[in-house]
Amino acid sequence: MLFESDVRRCSAHETISRIQVPFDELTTMLLDGVTAQQARIDELLTSHSHSWSLDRMLATDRNVLRLGVFELLARAEVPTAVILNEAVRLAKRFGSDDSGRFVNGVLAAVARVVRAGEGVSASQGSAD
Repeated sequence: MLFESDVRRCSAHETISRIQVPFDELTTMLLDGVTAQQARIDELLTSHSHSWSLDRMLATDRNVLRLGVFELLARAEVPTAVILNEAVRLAKRFGSDDSGRFVNGVLAAVARVVRAGEGVSASQGSAD
């Protein structure tokens, strides 16, 4: 949904209403959360992606990163390593050959700031 909304340049709610698919509570919370906090999320991504503008990123990578950053911010009960691993898995599945490493590096950099007390390292996400 995030990817389609991004590519079509419409809101996630417009995309959801158009396809009329019921979502579970977690999916709805993630979509609503990313949408509501997108400006903050994009600011964090821009400041931690070292010379990569959001427009330059693959749409799949950009949206996997948005989802991961939202989870880092809003889902304290989920360990950082789990968030990084899931984001890397999605990036590898739907992105390019380099997407896993890219998503892992950017998300780990954001995690070091937003979850400073956890001692996050880039190796927590399985980029290989």
